[in-house]
Amino acid sequence: MARQTSSQPTEVELQMLKILWQDGPGIARHLHDSLQEFKETTYSTTVKMLSVMLDNGLFRRDDAVLPQIDYPSGPQPRTQRQMLGNLIENFDDGSAAQLMVRALSSKKAIPQEIAEIRPLLEAIEEKQ
Repeated sequence: MARQTSSQPTEVELQMLKILWQDGPGIARHLHDSLQEFKETTYSTTVKMLSVMLDNGLFRRDDAVLPQIDYPSGPQPRTQRQMLGNLIENFDDGSAAQLMVRALSSKKAIPQEIAEIRPLLEAIEEKQ
């Protein structure tokens, strides 16, 4: 049975995005080779995943060159914000605060993370 279309990438699709964000635009062979460190797939499976991601708007492709070059559809911070926004809307009824509470209670935050979060919370309090 085929996987239902989702606005959120699968774990493997997210790994492919991370590869392109880290390494820059690349050809399918590079993505396939890099993906093998995360999950073993056949080359044809990687190409099929690229096609699905292209259809879902996660990638764009330069067909003017051979081999074709794939690019993430947007910069990492923007894509992550969009994915997080979708997650908030779908699971926490639009409450970013509720998502933060769940995130912070599900895994122990290290002191460096707490130090990064504290000024953000203070800035939010100042705006109110």
